Amino acid sequence: MTVATLFAAPTPAAAPPGNHLDELRSRLLGRLVTADDADYDEARRLLYLTVDRRPLAIVRAAFVEDVVAAVGHARGHALPLAVRSGGHSLASFGVVDDALVVDLSGMKRIAIDPAARIARVQPGATSGDLAGPANAHGLALTTGDTHSVGMGGLTTGGGIGFMVRKYGLAIDNLLAAQVVTAAGEIVTASEEEHADLFWAIRGGGGNVGIVTKFVYRLAPVGQILGGELILPASREVLRGYLDYSVSAPDDLTTIANLMHAPPAPHVPAERVGEVVLSILVCWTGSIEEGERALAPLRALAEPVADAVTPIPYPEIYRFTAHQALPHAASIRMTFADELRDAALDAALAAMERSSSPFSLIQFRGLGGAMARVSADATAFAHRDRRYFVAIIGIWLDAAEDAAAHQAWTEALWRVICPERRGVYVNFLEDEGPDRVRDAYPPATYNRLAAIKWRYDPENLFRFNQNVPPQG
Repeated sequence: MTVATLFAAPTPAAAPPGNHLDELRSRLLGRLVTADDADYDEARRLLYLTVDRRPLAIVRAAFVEDVVAAVGHARGHALPLAVRSGGHSLASFGVVDDALVVDLSGMKRIAIDPAARIARVQPGATSGDLAGPANAHGLALTTGDTHSVGMGGLTTGGGIGFMVRKYGLAIDNLLAAQVVTAAGEIVTASEEEHADLFWAIRGGGGNVGIVTKFVYRLAPVGQILGGELILPASREVLRGYLDYSVSAPDDLTTIANLMHAPPAPHVPAERVGEVVLSILVCWTGSIEEGERALAPLRALAEPVADAVTPIPYPEIYRFTAHQALPHAASIRMTFADELRDAALDAALAAMERSSSPFSLIQFRGLGGAMARVSADATAFAHRDRRYFVAIIGIWLDAAEDAAAHQAWTEALWRVICPERRGVYVNFLEDEGPDRVRDAYPPATYNRLAAIKWRYDPENLFRFNQNVPPQG
């Protein structure tokens, strides 16, 4: 399948001589934003309040030609190059001091072929942008945790979403992609064309090129049984959730957050602030079968609140909308196959003394369709891991003592760390090369480095969880 002719754009005018940024500006169909522009501060703003970076310029790309122009300009003028899609990068690699930033957020066209169950999506489209139009045709793709997660970053990292146990990762539903390489070439990557590049973009985290269009296979999903089930927190409840979440029918994907009960309409006022286990539920089968599948979770304890009901898939984002608000964060994540009682007890104790009422510890049961893909089929290789665990320190005021919140995260990480069995590249902060290697087993890492050498030997695309090229 070819995507090279999608969303065709006019050819930009030839560049006049002059200042090199003026030269670039003249070649763009989109905009070039610099410090002289009134919207520069808005353009460089990130989701994370404690990050304040000043790039040289921001290319607000409108078409693939703008991406090509930016790549060529950065290469020709030896400029650092950063790439931004939805802006959820935990390491904030999307905006870099003194760099040329390629901002893909304006490239958000979506075209759905309901008969073929295919979506053609640009990288700036968010999970919410895709979920609504797809749902109108009774279709869906497993997408990010909150509506504002960009499809570009989500997919190139792998794409663990709300239907991962039924329909696998986002990359397991990727049929083809249009990619701008470090040489400025526009190529189609698929199983038939540039198969090595196609392997690498599926989990390689932006190391080998800038994806400017995705072609996804959609799944038949109308209503789901979804929402939030809140249980009182205890070791027994947490253990019961972990055991069941990996053995439940594939149609059930859950995200469980050990957290302080929020002041939501469905939470009794007297329980707000209590440490609870909030389980976000997405069941993709029949509603009747879903009710039976949820019974073991509901039986773990008397629910604090039960807001699980038949809803259209896009409605799941109502329960995570707050995650799109500006905040500060300190995060450590790992995959695990087992979690000792000591780790669960430490998590419960940590929540009782959390440095912020907004912090949480996230557990997800994996398996299902994700685990039935060969570990060497894509650059995302942690297929057989059972659990996803993330310590997520969150605070809402940039003036707060970041060190105190980071210390809370690190203290619990020291207890959880022995359980680690790799890491999801999309949940890495800027933690150094050893942690990048945790994201890719040795054979995967070496193969990715070799493909990087072929497509980006000078490591132009290095502001990411970087795998240096190896010839």
